[in-house]
Amino acid sequence: MTHGGMGMGNDNGDDEESAGCGIDREPDPSDSLRTWGAVSQALREHAGYSRAEFADLVRFSKHTVESVELGRRMPDVTFVERADELLGNTGALRRSSKYVTRGDVGLAAWFRQWARLEKVAVSLCTYECRLVPGLLQSEDYARAVFEGTVPVAPDEQLESFMAKRMERQRMLWERPTTPFSFIVEEHVFRRRFGGSEQMRELFDHVLELSAPRNVTLQIVPLGAGLHACLDGPLQLLETPKGRRLAYSEGQQNGRLISDAKEVRLLHQRYDTLRSQALNAKESRCLLERLRGEL
Repeated sequence: MTHGGMGMGNDNGDDEESAGCGIDREPDPSDSLRTWGAVSQALREHAGYSRAEFADLVRFSKHTVESVELGRRMPDVTFVERADELLGNTGALRRSSKYVTRGDVGLAAWFRQWARLEKVAVSLCTYECRLVPGLLQSEDYARAVFEGTVPVAPDEQLESFMAKRMERQRMLWERPTTPFSFIVEEHVFRRRFGGSEQMRELFDHVLELSAPRNVTLQIVPLGAGLHACLDGPLQLLETPKGRRLAYSEGQQNGRLISDAKEVRLLHQRYDTLRSQALNAKESRCLLERLRGEL
């Protein structure tokens, strides 16, 4: 679940090259964790050990060996040392283990690749018809979203979600020359959560974050009728190398779109919706009016 984008990714020069790959749907393991596990398994099999034999030799349970090899568990330092000695003593497992990281807590598996691309994008466009976009959510709004998810997240996980969400918003003021465009349905801002004070804080937060010249917020008014983006939420970006990509999301899944023809169509829809939505000044006036009605 991203609810407007959850979590962060690593700035990585390879992100753009990997954008055409399928979205990772494992909920917890990171790419590096699964890669390290797969390599260690290949070395074990090449050495001729069964998983049970190898477990006895490294003095860990067969279950632990399996979990490490499948990328479900971080390799213990002792495990790494014993495995490396047993599988050729080349130092490869020791050195590579330094770069193994856990999956990002607070970042939905299907959103990870997009989040990495988003961090280095030279432009970002977002259309939302469900929730206030993650980059614009107030702290109370974000917490209400996370607390309402099913299944219920443990308290410590919820706090990680919150930290990721608030950290991600820093993009808006840390990148003053990057264009950020948001188009949001009016009913999204009319959906109540908490009390009037929390709603006012949300409007104030959105007005503050959308004030810089590089951030454009447009609202699709209730009276606008049917429009070009009715198929659902949409995000678009351009990479530093000039590649245009898109991302769409549904229940418990997301899709990174790299096909040039499809991305071009989605850009056309977004551009059409821009002309159908209120302009930036009118949108701010609407938010201020909604705030005044509380």
